[in-house]
Amino acid sequence: MRVFITGAGGFIGGHLCAALAVRGHERVAAMRGADAVVHLANIAHAKVPEAELRRVNVEGTLARAREAAQAGVRRFLYISSSLAVDATDRYGRSKLAAEQGLALVRGVEVVVLRPPLVYGPGVKANFLALMRAVARGVPLPLASIDNRRSIVYVANLVDAMLFCLEAPQAAGRTLGVTDGEPVSIPQLCRGLGEALGRPARLFSLPPAILDVVPPLRKLTRSLVVDDADLRAMGWRPPRTMAEGLAETARWYQGLLQQGH
Repeated sequence: MRVFITGAGGFIGGHLCAALAVRGHERVAAMRGADAVVHLANIAHAKVPEAELRRVNVEGTLARAREAAQAGVRRFLYISSSLAVDATDRYGRSKLAAEQGLALVRGVEVVVLRPPLVYGPGVKANFLALMRAVARGVPLPLASIDNRRSIVYVANLVDAMLFCLEAPQAAGRTLGVTDGEPVSIPQLCRGLGEALGRPARLFSLPPAILDVVPPLRKLTRSLVVDDADLRAMGWRPPRTMAEGLAETARWYQGLLQQGH
């Protein structure tokens, strides 16, 4: 399969490019002649004006889909977000608007994949900050949080992306993807601690207090993604969450050895 990728230089894109080569697919530099397009190039969670989010995440996405249709591409895979389900923030609203616009594009098979928090080697932002805190033995006021959050290891996400490019029954579908059962934030911290060989140091504060602290607010909320439709098609994640956390921890420890 010949695949054109937008955002190939990003966290997910880098893993996708490596997986394409392993699977015997070819990444191409132009849409014309490609069998599929994977659209990853969006502004993610940036503090930018809503108009800019719309220009890039909505109008840019629809422009790429129309280009794909005109170039004769068979399938267009859009990597959306689990935040499009409720669309309670600017980013989620932009992803949902892009999904709604893609439903009107003709001439190409559109597949929408909605991942939750993605982690793995190369991860940045909140997940990296949490892993760094656990690795350093920083006491975290998260022990009393009783929430449920879906997450997905980047290798599992990439495997699902390739499945969605290849499976005929995925055409026209909007699909969730996860590692499996959701976890609470304390469970995630303990899993990270086990992978890092450094037990997570958790203590309790009332959740109502944590909810008013912006950096911690996202950690207190539940966000469960339904991936039943994707699994009903026959997809299963090739890595367990424990394996994903272990591989992420090895990458992080390698960074420390290099002095990063």
